Amino acid sequence: MQAWMISAALAAACLPAAAQAQDTNLARNLAATCANCHGTNGQARGEIPPLAGVPAEKTIALLAAFKSGAMPATIMHQIAKGYSDEQLRLVAGYFAAQPAK
Repeated sequence: MQAWMISAALAAACLPAAAQAQDTNLARNLAATCANCHGTNGQARGEIPPLAGVPAEKTIALLAAFKSGAMPATIMHQIAKGYSDEQLRLVAGYFAAQPAK
């Protein structure tokens, strides 16, 4: 009985990761949450920096700095903390693939 319970718990723990791996639109969907400030597909206007075409490594470094608190921010430190490192990598990769204007 205990082995069955352990197997069930492990399977349940893997469900979110499996669901993310199967979602081909996950990066786009996560990046869409940035549109309010950074524009659709990272094409920002005004004072907010655009994300489209920025190399993924640069975006990942900035997001890590926001997440750790090393980079001062008004809201980005709170937003970055709400995502896993893998989700932030997906978002950075999505924006890197968008054409810069």
